[in-house]
Amino acid sequence: MAGNGLPSLGRVKLTDLIPSEGLPSDSYKLSVSTLSQSFAQYSAAIIQFPASDAPLLRSCLESARLYFHQRPSYPTAEMIHTNDSREWCKTSGYYADPQLWQETYDYRPGLTPSEPSNSLEFPPAGLPDIFALLGKAARDILDAISFYLNLRSSPFTEVLDNVPLRSREITSSVLSVCCHARPSFQGAQHHNLTQEDGQLVMYPEHDHQVDKSLVSIVKSDKAGLHVRDFHGRWVLVDGDLGPQEAIVYPGLALYQATAGYVNPALHRTEVNNMQGGIYGRFSLAFKLMPKSMSSLSCSEMRAAGHGVEAQFQLPIPVDDFMQRSHPTDQLFNRQSFQSFNFPPAHDGSMKRTLRRRKSNSRCKPLPPSKRLRLEAQRVLKERVQDIADKKGIKLRFCNLRECENHIHALDSPCANIRMEIKWPAGVPFVHPHDLPNKAKISFLEAYEPGWTATHDMDLSPTEPGQASQHSANCN
Repeated sequence: MAGNGLPSLGRVKLTDLIPSEGLPSDSYKLSVSTLSQSFAQYSAAIIQFPASDAPLLRSCLESARLYFHQRPSYPTAEMIHTNDSREWCKTSGYYADPQLWQETYDYRPGLTPSEPSNSLEFPPAGLPDIFALLGKAARDILDAISFYLNLRSSPFTEVLDNVPLRSREITSSVLSVCCHARPSFQGAQHHNLTQEDGQLVMYPEHDHQVDKSLVSIVKSDKAGLHVRDFHGRWVLVDGDLGPQEAIVYPGLALYQATAGYVNPALHRTEVNNMQGGIYGRFSLAFKLMPKSMSSLSCSEMRAAGHGVEAQFQLPIPVDDFMQRSHPTDQLFNRQSFQSFNFPPAHDGSMKRTLRRRKSNSRCKPLPPSKRLRLEAQRVLKERVQDIADKKGIKLRFCNLRECENHIHALDSPCANIRMEIKWPAGVPFVHPHDLPNKAKISFLEAYEPGWTATHDMDLSPTEPGQASQHSANCN
């Protein structure tokens, strides 16, 4: 597992994540794998927008700097908001949170006026264009995650806003223009001091945050965003971003919709690293949110063959989900790193894998009646999945590479699964990579009487091409 890990945050070009008709390209599969592995290890990834989008991102950040610089030193009482979950889809315009030392301007199409009502106050410029740019990117990223989890195309369409919005509709997604630690802002009184690498680093009180979004994209003008990784360490994720690069991370809604297979990012913002500036730290944060009138369901995960634990079995109305509290110490099941079955992330590895598979197919032709054999495989796999679902077990089937890696181990993934679901002794277990075994051949015989005698197949659990040790460990 460690050998296939990324040494640092994964970088993915947005253009490589845009799906196309037909078979997925090597660049798409490699980019999706890098994105998913970075999410599993670091709970975040770096997205590279086309160079032509860099001026728009830069101009919007500069406009935000001017907007917050002209704000009063202390906001009026009606402008001070805390995190009220009941207002999650109604925020619009300027508000401040003194506890986080943060000021925000929320742009929400359908609710935020396109023209300022006060001629003396002009909102940040370019927000409709940035909203469209980051919204399209967030949907492409969500589709890439769906591809990696083997879900159908665009499985979250039912919970997302219409594109474009219909008459009188208000978007659930929001673009937040944020200002952290503006020196002239006098509202902040509470901070935490943490020692890191021998230096005192200051974070706002209540600094650990988890977005309730499906996916969040953040572009900032200064480094300072820290995300907790797979090992529980805080990692600075925006320390070396280029002008056309942004940070993307999953939120709580995606965690719920994927039955916990994609962990949400626990993040915080450093507020004392602002030397040399009089403005603070500015960021654009787009949050792709589910519609308030929809429900978060794991039916797509179940249909794809993933195990769904008891806590994710029932659909949850989005509005109820957003108003619930979600203690972070109960959310993170870091063992779900195993849920991501990563191919090697090195350059060119995908091509080498495909080339090896092609050569194997030339040396060893496919067995006859492939359609019936695959149907038998599907039925056996569904039987295992059904048992696991009834017991509330999150089940992940192994692949051939994992089994080979555990040949000499005492606790193979297959053996652990068999013990956990109490699979009957002597009954062949199911693997996606299995060749015909006795149970499948019996199934074929039922569909096609005389099949066994006609094809003279070996009735052992695995065919001669597979390792006998693999059969001993997994079957």
